This record gives sequence, C-alpha cells and structure tokens, in this order.
Amino acid sequence: MTDQPDAPVAPQLYLITPVGAEPGAFGPILDEMLERFQIACIRIPGAGDEAQLGRMADTVRDLAHARDVAVVIDDHIALAQRHGLDGVHLSGGAKQVRYARKELGADAIIGAFCGTSRHDGMAAGEAGADYVSFGPAGATALGTGEAAPLDLFAWWSEMIEVPVVAEGGLDAALIGKLTPITDFFALGPEIWAEDDPVTALSALWR
Repeated sequence: MTDQPDAPVAPQLYLITPVGAEPGAFGPILDEMLERFQIACIRIPGAGDEAQLGRMADTVRDLAHARDVAVVIDDHIALAQRHGLDGVHLSGGAKQVRYARKELGADAIIGAFCGTSRHDGMAAGEAGADYVSFGPAGATALGTGEAAPLDLFAWWSEMIEVPVVAEGGLDAALIGKLTPITDFFALGPEIWAEDDPVTALSALWR
C-alpha cells in the first residue's frame, strides 16, 4: 500500500474580542460562539483601562479555558501573567518577541503582527514567534492600511513553517481566496459592527 499525501489542513478560527466591551454583557455572547463554532484562539485587544482589561481577561479566560481554547492579549505581558492568559500578540512585529518569550516562558503563545512585511515576519519567526499575522487582508485601517497581498500569504505558506494568520477587512470572498494559503483567520471587527454578531460570524465562517 502506498503512502497517501497529507490532506491540506483547513484554516482555523482566531477570534478577536470587541474593543472596550463590558465583560458582563460580552460573556454570554462569547459563550454562545464557543458553543457553536470551533475556535482555536481568542485575542483581547489591548486598548483601554487596565482594570477593565483585567475583568475582560478573567471573563474570556474562564469561558475559553473551560473548552481548552487559548487566550492571548495585545502587548500586555504583565497582564497576561497576572490573569493566567496563554500569551501575547505583539502589535509591533518582531521587536519584543525575545523579551516576551523570556518573561512568559517556553510554553507561552507569542504572536507578532507584521503588517505587509515579509522581512518582519521572518525576523519574528527567527526570534521565536509561534505565529505571525499579516494584514490588513482587505480594506481597513489596520496597520498602515496597506493591504497585504495574496502572494505574501502564498509565499509564506510555501516557504515558512511558522503558522500565519490573515486579519483585517476579511469578507467571504477573501476568506475563499486565502483558505489554501493561511493557517488562521482572525475575525473580530468584521462581526462586532453587526446587529447580530453570531449570525455575522456564521455568514463568514461556514
């Protein structure tokens, strides 16, 4: 019997929570999403009051960890330690990867947003990042607002083993185009602006 080639692994869902959300109101929505969708990782944006971020971290952590889902937060290394999160997402690319690894340890998840820069992505991977994120994939103000081209994801997925996340301005058409060449889709702003975020996520993530 001949060995069969490995089947392509479908990209996974990486959920970004809404900026400034009230944890008490957000908890039931997240709980429903965790019940309905297979979510690989949840990211908490780092903007806002640290006390509110701490409450959000506790709410998200409790719900996510009950289902073995990882939780990271933007940039706040000390807050990630204090609230028992799984790691950080570094919005400044490769610059703090080594420091974050030293502070959080070998088992932590360290991700790096690298905009549209192949060079920054490679530097982050070499520094020990567990994943890199490129974006925006579509029309949005993430990073510099310059869209990350499809051929960046195609090159990365072919040449580099570090997992890649696509984020920013995603719609169903872009998700279809990027599915063969990315490992994760980070969805958040695309759904929180809608009246029914759960239905909006269902439309994008089938």
